[in-house]
Amino acid sequence: MILTDEQILAEMERGTIVIEPYDRSCLGTNSYDVHLGRYLATYRDRVLDARKHNQIEVFEIPEEGFVLEQNTLYLGVTEEYTETHAHVPFLEGKSSVGRLGIDIHATAGKGDVGFSNTWTLEISVTQPVRVYHNMPIGQLIYFTVEGAIQNYYNRKPNAKYNQRTDKPVESMMWMNKF
Repeated sequence: MILTDEQILAEMERGTIVIEPYDRSCLGTNSYDVHLGRYLATYRDRVLDARKHNQIEVFEIPEEGFVLEQNTLYLGVTEEYTETHAHVPFLEGKSSVGRLGIDIHATAGKGDVGFSNTWTLEISVTQPVRVYHNMPIGQLIYFTVEGAIQNYYNRKPNAKYNQRTDKPVESMMWMNKF
């Protein structure tokens, strides 16, 4: 079941959903709009290696915006910090963003119960498009969970994305054993 606007507000009152900064006008019927943060990043190397710590170059989006180019993976970040302690959050792109040819995530649209951070976006475009800090970029949808939870994301000792940040975070695949 997806939470409605009233249910999202009730869960925020309970403290099981946290959104900072929060703006009531961003609350939709059954979602909350999130915005592109101040920073983007690209990988230093053109060829990425899943067993290697691939370094990124982080840069600030200028006031006049930044043109995203095809064939480049950009890591972005949401302006909003979120916590979700009793639901499964899903991040989807807004339809108006999709209609500009912008994909905001390659595979990581689902968060885990206990996720507490900004969201790193895996941005790609079908043609060049100029983006701006604080533009609406996606929407969070919250699903209910059935049953007890033993393994909250923010309490896992091996969770790789727990450190609070306002910058995009590169892949930590290299930390896995394979």
